[in-house]
Amino acid sequence: MTTEEEAIEEREEFEFIDPNDILAELPDDEDIPMDEDEDGEEEEKDGVGELPSREQSESLVSSFREHQGSVFAVSCHPTQPLAASGGEDDLGYIWDITDGETIVKLTGHTDSVTSTAFSRDGEMIATGGMDGKVRIWRRHGKENYRTWEFLTELQGPDEVMWLRWHPKGTVLLAGSNDSTVWLWQLPSGNTMQVFSGHTGPVQCGEFTPDGKRIVTACADGLLILWDPRSTAPIFKLGPSNARFDMGGITSVAINPSSTLAVVGGESGGIRVVSLSKGEIVGTPGGHTEGQSVEALSFVEPTGISGGAGLAVSGGADGKAYMWDLNTMRARATLDHGEETITAVLSHPVPRSPLVTTGSADGTLKTWDARTGTLLTVHKGNEGAVFSASLGLEGSVVVSAGDDGSCYVFTIDQ
Repeated sequence: MTTEEEAIEEREEFEFIDPNDILAELPDDEDIPMDEDEDGEEEEKDGVGELPSREQSESLVSSFREHQGSVFAVSCHPTQPLAASGGEDDLGYIWDITDGETIVKLTGHTDSVTSTAFSRDGEMIATGGMDGKVRIWRRHGKENYRTWEFLTELQGPDEVMWLRWHPKGTVLLAGSNDSTVWLWQLPSGNTMQVFSGHTGPVQCGEFTPDGKRIVTACADGLLILWDPRSTAPIFKLGPSNARFDMGGITSVAINPSSTLAVVGGESGGIRVVSLSKGEIVGTPGGHTEGQSVEALSFVEPTGISGGAGLAVSGGADGKAYMWDLNTMRARATLDHGEETITAVLSHPVPRSPLVTTGSADGTLKTWDARTGTLLTVHKGNEGAVFSASLGLEGSVVVSAGDDGSCYVFTIDQ
């Protein structure tokens, strides 16, 4: 596809983009495609696929142990048996989740890689680091997904806190430690917007599922709703608003219909916010006071009526709660253990009744959201699980941990 054709495709796909909104254009780098070893030399594979010394689970499929230090982030490809991980060693990797084979090493960062994210079509991968860099690679050719080429480096943030791709195309969102939020369009690398309204590190953020709005939240307790076409907030909620003081905001999730945001705070509080009104519509309580809510997700299990929906929160108190947002009451309590729950993952159809939680105790657990029943305990990591991701239509879950390893577990036993 020519540069002109790419530009036409971008304009057609994102009607909210105005050429006048573009602040700067970054030149494409001329890096050559990378394959399994960017230097053309055979690397040692010691440790790939090896299993840990701790008790293992029958659900354990494979492992990846190339990182030299803690692994902070992992994300699965939307359709292929691939995962991308980032770690303390300033490196990212794309690897095969079936056998732990390295596909490509993602280099160029000068500090820890703390975020990885595949685009919705799976054609690009983004890595974000504590060095403030966001680096983009894309698949080379159409034959398979085993050769990737460096595309461009996006600069602007101080330290990248998280990355999110637009749900319908190649627009990338990033939250920064310097209180800003950045929006870029790919593959051009054009800066579309820089959102400035927070007063602390932007610790979490999401596109609404319909792609029309952006929700961000910061360590100073501010929640902001944005229109991607404007740098002026649609609304802002903070500690000065009645019932919204939860300390720093640590997690946020948006319901599938893009009408509600569930927000978790350092104090252990949860607030349900109407995105159309900018008002608090619920304050479900259950987590231990002073124990932060670290992860949130919406689920749509079979047999539960629609309406506001069902949300799951995971906290530093080691518990996850299934909240019915129609009644603002807990349907079930999932007692993962004594350590912090670091991840809550809702499985897609046809496994939509399932939820998997990850914990600082090194385990992941899969539950039936309809009943709160524990189905499987996945054991692999010898240290805390920092990140987890679902792959292959939710049939596998991949962990990233403090022990420098990633583990792949099957859900379908």
